[in-house]
Parts: sequence; structure tokens; C-alpha cells
Amino acid sequence: MRALKIFLPLTAVCALLIVGAPESAVSTSASTVVPGNDVPAAARQELAIARNATAKYHDIEQALADGFVQVSACIPGEGIHFRREFPLDCEFDPAIPEALHYVPKPNGELQLIGIEYFVPRNAACGTLLNAPEGFSGDADEWETEMGGTAWALNAWVWEGVPDGVFAFRSDKITCE
Repeated sequence: MRALKIFLPLTAVCALLIVGAPESAVSTSASTVVPGNDVPAAARQELAIARNATAKYHDIEQALADGFVQVSACIPGEGIHFRREFPLDCEFDPAIPEALHYVPKPNGELQLIGIEYFVPRNAACGTLLNAPEGFSGDADEWETEMGGTAWALNAWVWEGVPDGVFAFRSDKITCE
């Protein structure tokens, strides 16, 4: 009973720190995540949701078990892409990215650095000409991918990049 009295308040404090500190992140890696000041507070809270939902994917085995498969070699500026094996839908949910970005560490292990969202570029989704609504505000940078059939948005939630949390690519991300 004594352990429960200590555990519950500690859990509440940790939850408040995660949600209440949008300029910081809880990470199991050595990476530092600092969204730029140009990202609205609501988007920083959504980014915290994304980090919380993807923290388990620091373990690549967990990503594989949850249906992510490698779909690219390491691409300078983006890393290695692991994508879910299900069809795209019209929904954007910060807690459910369609892809994970990793880079190789010197010891050969993979380090989670970011996530990516995809939304089909079609009339049924209302996204044929205009990018979908993503994170709150207008700081996110949607690009067309997959031969122009989908909108894509990177979020570097586990590795800060100088170009900003929503930069499509970064010179900081290397494949070495």
C-alpha cells in the first residue's frame, strides 16, 4: 500500500511534466528535441503526444512487431524509412504516424530520430490541391511524395534539427 501511495503521485507528476513542458521531450535516446519558437503551443502539445506514442519504437524490434517494415536504404537528410503495412486513410492523427525514421549508429544499431505522416492526395480526402490539416498552426511543411499520390510530413521529434521540427530534410541527418 505504501508503494502505491508513492507511485500514484509520481506518475501524476511525470504526466504533468510531459504535457506541461512543450519545449522539452522525454527520450530514451541521447537526442535532444527542441521544437522552434515558431511552433504554436497547441502543436507542441501534439508533438508531445507523438513522442509519447512512438517512444516504444526506440526498440526497432517493437516497431517490427507492430507492423513497420523497412522501405528504404538510408537517405541522407532523412534516414532509413520504416513504414506501416496498411493502406493510407484520410485521417491525420499525431499519435499514429505512418512511418518511422532511423539512422545507423556507429555500433550498427538503429536510432529513432523522427516520424512521418502520409495522407492520400485525392479528391475523396479533400487534399487533391491543398495539403491536409496537420499539426495546429501553420508551421508544418507538407510535401508531395509517392509519385505525387500522397502528401507527406516529417516531424523530427527524437532528434532536433536546425531546420526545425517539421523540416522535410536536414543536413544534420547522415547515413554514416
